[in-house]
Amino acid sequence: MPNTPALPAAICFDLDDTLIDDVAASSAGLRTVMERLGHPDFGSARALWDIQTEISFGAYLRGELSLDEQRRERVRALALQAGHSDLADQHCDELYRMYLDGHRSGWQVFPDTYAVLNALGSAGYRLAVVTNGVEALQHAKLQALELTPYFHAVVCADTVGAGKPDPRIFHTAAQRLGVDPGACWHVGDQIQADAVGAVASGMRPVVVDRQARQPVEGVTTLHDLDGLLHMVGLPSGMAATGLL
Repeated sequence: MPNTPALPAAICFDLDDTLIDDVAASSAGLRTVMERLGHPDFGSARALWDIQTEISFGAYLRGELSLDEQRRERVRALALQAGHSDLADQHCDELYRMYLDGHRSGWQVFPDTYAVLNALGSAGYRLAVVTNGVEALQHAKLQALELTPYFHAVVCADTVGAGKPDPRIFHTAAQRLGVDPGACWHVGDQIQADAVGAVASGMRPVVVDRQARQPVEGVTTLHDLDGLLHMVGLPSGMAATGLL
């Protein structure tokens, strides 16, 4: 007989690009800054922004840069691509505030988010958000999009002192949920931060791959959140809300 994994007592979720469409929001913010800089090419700007964010935000998570320093690095890289050099810190900070304003205007959940969270909550699952995002900003997103009531805990890297894939942030989430990590599933969109981190912490990883990337052997991969309901034996949340 196949080895069927035990159902979880609790489920942790990444936030950006798992529940919330951060690609769309960050693109809105990026276009705002591009307009100010006179940057003509969204494709090259998007590619650079993603690479520089991975580098600079990763350095921030490791304690090598402050929050403001990693933001300035990202803005300076974009400005240099647009032909501007030697931006003062104050100018970088102004441009990043513009980015955040544009980002905020683009906040939206994926079509399956509310239905799946409703179904899991109604079934009695304890739910948490585990995110590398800055706590103040992540709480603002959750409140603005009316997601806060679904979660028993919101665990963020800057307040825990460790970011994904460090097991400590996952263990903190399990502790706040009042369960053992082995009784948790973690659902996210990133292999390294979410799947590797979950395995290292003792949680079962589930990757939501909305971009149809190459699947990773041994990691449960879904194309949308609705597949999570099938995994725990619940009917489709999208069907229940008339979206299918």
